[in-house]
Amino acid sequence: MDDQPTPHQVRRALARAERGARLDEAEATALLAATGPDLDRLCAAAARVRDAGLVAAGRPATVTYSPKVFIPVTRLCRDRCHYCTFVETPAQAAREGRAPYLSPDEILAIASQGAAMGCLEALFTLGDRPEDRWPEAQAWLDEQGYDSTLAYVRAMAVRVLEKTGLLPHLNPGVMSWEEMNRLKPVSPSMGMMLETTSRRLFEEKGQAHFGSPDKDPAVRLRVLEDAGRLSIPFTTGLLVGIGETLAERAETIFALRATLTAYGAVQEVIVQNFRAKPDTAMRHTDDLDLDEYRAAIAVTRLVLGPRARVQAPPNLVDLEECRTLLEAGVDDWGGVSPLTPDHVNPERPWPSLERLRAVTAECGFELAARLTVHPEQVRASLAGDAAWIDPRVRGHVAALATPEGLARPGVRPVGLPWQEPDGGLESAGRTDLFEAVDTEGRSADRRSDFAEVYGDWETVGAAAARTGAPAVLHSEGREALAAAEADPGNLSDEHALTLMTAEGPLLEQVCRLADDLRREVVGDEVTYVVNRNINFTNVCYVGCRFCAFAQRRTDADAYSLSVDEVADRAAEAWDLGATEVCMQGGIDPDLPASAYFDLAAAVRRRVPDMHVHAFSPMEVVNGTARTGLSVEDFLIKARESGLGSLPGTAAEILDDEVRWVLTKGKLPARTWIDIVSTAHRVGLPTTSTMMFGHVDNPRHWVGHLRVLTRMQDAALEHGAARFTEFVPLPFVHTSAPIYLAGVARPGPTLRDNLAVHAMARILLHGRIDNIQTSWVKLGVEGTRAMLRAGANDLGGTLMEETISRMAGSEHGSAKTVEELVEIGAGIGRPVRERTTLYAAR
Repeated sequence: MDDQPTPHQVRRALARAERGARLDEAEATALLAATGPDLDRLCAAAARVRDAGLVAAGRPATVTYSPKVFIPVTRLCRDRCHYCTFVETPAQAAREGRAPYLSPDEILAIASQGAAMGCLEALFTLGDRPEDRWPEAQAWLDEQGYDSTLAYVRAMAVRVLEKTGLLPHLNPGVMSWEEMNRLKPVSPSMGMMLETTSRRLFEEKGQAHFGSPDKDPAVRLRVLEDAGRLSIPFTTGLLVGIGETLAERAETIFALRATLTAYGAVQEVIVQNFRAKPDTAMRHTDDLDLDEYRAAIAVTRLVLGPRARVQAPPNLVDLEECRTLLEAGVDDWGGVSPLTPDHVNPERPWPSLERLRAVTAECGFELAARLTVHPEQVRASLAGDAAWIDPRVRGHVAALATPEGLARPGVRPVGLPWQEPDGGLESAGRTDLFEAVDTEGRSADRRSDFAEVYGDWETVGAAAARTGAPAVLHSEGREALAAAEADPGNLSDEHALTLMTAEGPLLEQVCRLADDLRREVVGDEVTYVVNRNINFTNVCYVGCRFCAFAQRRTDADAYSLSVDEVADRAAEAWDLGATEVCMQGGIDPDLPASAYFDLAAAVRRRVPDMHVHAFSPMEVVNGTARTGLSVEDFLIKARESGLGSLPGTAAEILDDEVRWVLTKGKLPARTWIDIVSTAHRVGLPTTSTMMFGHVDNPRHWVGHLRVLTRMQDAALEHGAARFTEFVPLPFVHTSAPIYLAGVARPGPTLRDNLAVHAMARILLHGRIDNIQTSWVKLGVEGTRAMLRAGANDLGGTLMEETISRMAGSEHGSAKTVEELVEIGAGIGRPVRERTTLYAAR
């Protein structure tokens, strides 16, 4: 164990805690060692913080619990935690006559009994990815027709919602961003214990988490962050007494605070005490001492603050000891079941509600039932203030909730259909996309949830300070330029970075080389497509910090176009000579699952020869979550509905270090890559993009282009569809929230723009022939400069382009063919019309 803090360190930290000072990790470590009168003072300070938080939440002196049933979907697991008795092997299950998984009927029987007894939560608990370790698990899933354990869990969650009305709380262990996004429509909340951030316990043989891949602290922290980015009400916590030091315990508490602060999605933090179990590797380890447990709860409360909900399981101490947990700052007892045992701690039965209510009352608190989602998120979501709860389960939650967000007294859940939100794509709010936008003083015109939807700006700013570090050069410019002239598409990273950061005469030479390559590959013609951009809704809850386009549904500027209105605009565009419509919209949680298919089909029915270029990879993610289809199946169905190609937007910078500064909830880089690669594989060509000049640096630009290079190489090798063009998108800062918050730079400089366009031509040589420049973002003279630095395409006439305009672009939202011809004529270049896929018109 680590060195114990001295009594002086404990009392100094205690004095600061009593004054309400913000504690650091060293002080928290000292307080975790408090005993005797010092511990009593510590608990009293924590209780005061808890009481203040309950008053602020509008429920003073109220301690909550969730009436639940415990559904052990499977006890199989790929991990080997040294303290666990929940997990079993297939052989053990077979000896006791159990299948690897509970059957649908068994799951429904448990849930139905619970509903009849007044339970409101169905806690789905299971081991991590058992099919990865046990062939028996994979065989059972195959026989039942499920690709994975999580696919089975998703289906069973829907079954429980529809047949019983219980609210699923999914606790399947480590999940990816994509998996949580697919599970959110079937579950109001999810959970996974962080347990500890100690790498020692994970990496050292004989320690509690050795040999358990899913107990890697970095992996588990990533799950918490992804849940926050997806605005999932998430339960987590620490497991105290499994061999961690006091310093490691404090580190874990502060890691939880960082996630809570950054995203606000951690709805409760469980402080769980270790209890030794027979037939486990840790059976001889002492149970956590009660005083040590009290100190852990009190420090967690003080560090997390009054707004946090701190939970302690009432069955892991004697009932009379629950008083001491309340005195230490607990305000929630978690799930308590009148029906099922605690399958993780089967030796510790739940206390009866009557006895728990009595003990709680003796300490001066009222015991109130809540839902699996805590009251704050319930109220916010049902009021339309946040996208915490998916529309498909919002009705199930509303049926059980009071206006205050607690459980309705005496309510009994009833099965409700799991279905699309009422209505389809209907007009809502302002639909005039041509109304002038004031680009000055835009900060006064922020969306109404500006302070919440983007996460914690202080955390974002700290992360941006790391990503924006300047690149370091290691090679001479002449050497790098010579290498580019000899083999432009295969430059080393060092040479590429040298040229990407070029200035003065070297930059002029880079641009000249790029222009020569452009002439060699595509000639002197400047191309364009006659198209119309249709941004069919601006309702979005993803929280992109660079986007001024997105609105809440209740905001005055929010709009959604109906399917018929979109088709009407496509027909208007065709009559004006357009051959393409580009359709993209916000990630509106109320969009019906079939919306994307309906939009593509409506356009093709109205204008059969119109090319439908639509739906960013983020919209594909949204579609797969709503339909339950795989990415491949979704894209195939979209293609069959009339989709011709995908815009490669939502790429921003394909580096998660930058992406998580730019956006709270957008898809990770790996998911963007997977979706676009899948589109190519099923025959859908895409564009590729990069938004630059915000919190990034030239090293990120080179890395992004390298990713596109590898993807195009794979597409060319397999004869699949491919990238048709690369579109550098300069960051428009004027009304972007991340700029208004003082985090981002005010867009790229002219040098940056020239370098990115020229280096795109050089690095993508032999792979992507067409480099497009955005007149919307750069204006006429800027566009001409890029055409002399390797670009050959002007994009489209657009007819309307709402996203850049809302961000503060000053260069209009449409160009006539004559205006595009004039751009080329101004530098002596011929201009011709093309199709979406670059055929001549």
